[in-house]
Amino acid sequence: MKPITMLKLLAPACLLALAGCSVLAGGDRQSTTIYAPQVRVQADPSWPQVNWQLAIAKPSAARLIDSPRINVRPTPGELEVYRGATWSQPATDMLEDTLLRGFEDSGRIDAVARIATGIRSDYKLTTDLRRFESDYRGGELPSATIELNAKLIYSLDQRVVAARTFIVAEPATSTDIGSVASAFETALDKTATELIGWTLLNGQRDAAQQRPGGK
Repeated sequence: MKPITMLKLLAPACLLALAGCSVLAGGDRQSTTIYAPQVRVQADPSWPQVNWQLAIAKPSAARLIDSPRINVRPTPGELEVYRGATWSQPATDMLEDTLLRGFEDSGRIDAVARIATGIRSDYKLTTDLRRFESDYRGGELPSATIELNAKLIYSLDQRVVAARTFIVAEPATSTDIGSVASAFETALDKTATELIGWTLLNGQRDAAQQRPGGK
């Protein structure tokens, strides 16, 4: 996993030292820092080698989540955004790119592609991204929190092979937005690693059951 990339726009010395929840995207529009998490998932030796093809559907999400803004939840019932900072792309795009690269780099699957490519897949993976936010949860330091529901579907008859909700909360080392962004990078790596392994295992189990003799 590489260090997180920060791209500064307009004002070179604009990285804000955020204390607590410096939020709300108004204010000084001349200073914006763009954070671009770079995640490279490492294949787990326990993952099976599979001989089927997978299509990854574009993740779905509510509008507030599917946005370049970096969400923060200072209290349980309140959702705001960090001021002067954005992601390089919406959360759903980050998740989709990370999953696609993770499957490809693993070398454990015959073929994987975005569903929009029209690949003739044996299975398809759908995800609903429910949370992608910095959450204080009543504490002094926030945690990068990712929650998503995944479904692995057999393409021939649209049967749901497996479904699971994944939740990862990675504590930040400080309230500074740079620390929060680094925590998100780690959380995204952990989420993608769990999801890729889960997909390979459940898909291979289902494929084996469809073979003569269930082997």
